[in-house]
Amino acid sequence: MDASIRTGCQGQSYKGNPATIVTFWHLLATFGVNCGSRVFRIGSESIQIQSSSIISGNLVYPFRNLLLLTDSYKVSHYKQYPPKTETVYSYFESRGGEFADTVFFGLQYLLVEYLEGCVVTQEKIDEAQRILGDHFSESSFFNRAGWEYIANQCRGRLPIRIKAIPEGTVLPTSNVLMTIENTDPTCYWLTNYLETLLVQTWYPCTVATQSRSMKQSIAHYLTKTGGEENLRFKLHDFGFRGVSSVETAAIGGASHLVNFNGTDNLAGIVLAQRYYGAQMPGFSIPAAEHSTLTSWGREHELDAYRNMLEQFPSGLVAVVSDSYDLMHACRALWGRELKSMILDRKGTLVVRPDSGDPPTILCEVLAILGDAFGVSVNSQGYKVLDPHIRIIQGDGIDRAMLNKILEAITVAGWSADNLAFGSGGGLLQKLHRDTSKYAFKCSSARVNGSERDVFKQPVTDQGKKSKAGRLRLVKRDDQYLTLRESDASQETDYLEEVFLNGEVIRRQSWNDICERSKLSSER
Repeated sequence: MDASIRTGCQGQSYKGNPATIVTFWHLLATFGVNCGSRVFRIGSESIQIQSSSIISGNLVYPFRNLLLLTDSYKVSHYKQYPPKTETVYSYFESRGGEFADTVFFGLQYLLVEYLEGCVVTQEKIDEAQRILGDHFSESSFFNRAGWEYIANQCRGRLPIRIKAIPEGTVLPTSNVLMTIENTDPTCYWLTNYLETLLVQTWYPCTVATQSRSMKQSIAHYLTKTGGEENLRFKLHDFGFRGVSSVETAAIGGASHLVNFNGTDNLAGIVLAQRYYGAQMPGFSIPAAEHSTLTSWGREHELDAYRNMLEQFPSGLVAVVSDSYDLMHACRALWGRELKSMILDRKGTLVVRPDSGDPPTILCEVLAILGDAFGVSVNSQGYKVLDPHIRIIQGDGIDRAMLNKILEAITVAGWSADNLAFGSGGGLLQKLHRDTSKYAFKCSSARVNGSERDVFKQPVTDQGKKSKAGRLRLVKRDDQYLTLRESDASQETDYLEEVFLNGEVIRRQSWNDICERSKLSSER
């Protein structure tokens, strides 16, 4: 019995063995082919799979209909612009918040995953009409004619232009990060319809910015107390389990890898490789969890620790050590019973405390391990453990706790080189859009052939005043500055065209992104 598959965008049909057809469909989806709905026919039976269930990577991802990836109120906005509106031009910026600078990252993922190629099909329009008609109890609010124009006249590709600062760039807040405008006057309404999706760039930007801020703190204390050579491995991403979704883990994990090379977040590695061409951006080591140790029983805790050293006789290995009595484990088990095994290893045992007040606990653990294994004093006058033993703190780490710990051990006379950190929710989840006050605003429109400034200036909050006019990002005295295009027409615009009419036309390389984000001390 033959089977066939019809794809929505190109109207093509394929016939053949059912297993072959289904395998082919999965292969198309795996490589990101997005062609609307698929209709499988096996004999007289047919199964239609909507584009909203397209497979992303190897996982069925249900939100592939771009028409539904917006806020409900935007559906009717095409009716609200002035008559004869031709162009709507908007921009994205951080208006301030908790950081003085912003690391721009993550736009390329959104463009490739959601906006590139044929993303508007008749099947998607029909689905949106059905859902939105019920949602509003009024089907006329939906701009069916506008979307059918894109499907038919634009071949399902979005008639927009996006310019952006190169990803990885670090620049002061209150500067334009990207601009977007429609390229077809019939689709003036499309620019801000896409705001909902494009504003989600706030998340990778904020994670990358926060990760870099934590890197600055670690670098500061390493400079002060010694040991800067391992900076990129000093903050490990433990956040996969602590975020709201697999996609969040992937985006946040990749954002952290812009600044560091330590991670247990495999989703972040996959995103960096698939969407940015990274080779291997993140690394990990063998490490124990409580279950692998406590399953031995309390009376065999020593055997469990010995097993870790025997199973991993060289290189780095991390062992959580607070299952029962952390101080006893450090003093009696690691520091006496297993001391010779540790010192004979060609590598480093990393002890992981996982409970208690981190600044207090870490100072105590450092003192115990220092007594057991010995210390040296570096050129800055701070104590350093024997190189066979180190510590990683992965419990309760956020920006504030990181600095508390580093200050506490510095006061106690210990080098920051003795420690590494792991952070989960504090790195990837303890933040929101207003952490850096990200906003997407229209600043210019062309109506009936005439360009006009568009801005808001609420008397109740001057901090929400938006920019006016078409914008250009320039450099003066080596500092980024956002100006009206008309005031900087002769100056280099650092915003680059990255997306045009359904195509990503400039792709950022992973290595370039990481290079841009480096601290000045790393260059």
